[in-house]
Amino acid sequence: MTQKEKPICKTITFSCDGLALKGVLHLPGNPQPPVVIGAHGLFSSGSSPKQIALAERCQQYGIAFFRFDHRGCGDSQGVFSKVTSLEARCNDLRCAVDTILSRDDTGNKFGLFGSSLGGTVCIASASQLRASAFVTVAAPVRIRSNTRAIEAIEKSADAAIPDASFFQKNLLFDISENISDAREIMIFHGDADEVIPVSHAREIWQKAGGEKKLIIQKGGDHRISHEAHQEQFIREASDWLRTHLL
Repeated sequence: MTQKEKPICKTITFSCDGLALKGVLHLPGNPQPPVVIGAHGLFSSGSSPKQIALAERCQQYGIAFFRFDHRGCGDSQGVFSKVTSLEARCNDLRCAVDTILSRDDTGNKFGLFGSSLGGTVCIASASQLRASAFVTVAAPVRIRSNTRAIEAIEKSADAAIPDASFFQKNLLFDISENISDAREIMIFHGDADEVIPVSHAREIWQKAGGEKKLIIQKGGDHRISHEAHQEQFIREASDWLRTHLL
């Protein structure tokens, strides 16, 4: 870094569909840096350890990072069971991008990071947002009423599912037609993922546009629990974002 400001973090509150959403903007010392906006998983928040670690590494590289809580999660407004859907989360992401790109302390070049459902949100929003780079982790391409993924998600959740019909009402989707709009994408998936089969990652890689890279972590689970896999994720993802944003 040159003689500029020290890296800092700022708490940001923004509005989307009448709800107040909160997040943390990691700013490096360089003026108007490119920025990555992160979207977390279904039951997670912007404070997930892997997103914080990626944000801090990007900050070291001179890239800003905004990690926020989707509606109904973390410190953001909304009742989870009433406000959660793929469409709503895509709206959150678009509002977050608009908010961050309108600031004087960030540049206008940006990338997207999404974990699990957050990866789905990034891909589903790709045609509208036109990010310069994508990184996804264990992103599902589709959730159907007859899939075993629903049962797996329910078993893996830290919190109880709101009601038995939650997925049927709010979270059945298929984004396969959107994948080609996601360009310059790095895809992570564990081949032992107990929630989303690794076949979803292979489909994303096959259909995505532009430069793309698929990393299948041998023995890797849905949350990237293994330390070696975590280190690989931070290293590879930050290098990918640095290459395409700086």
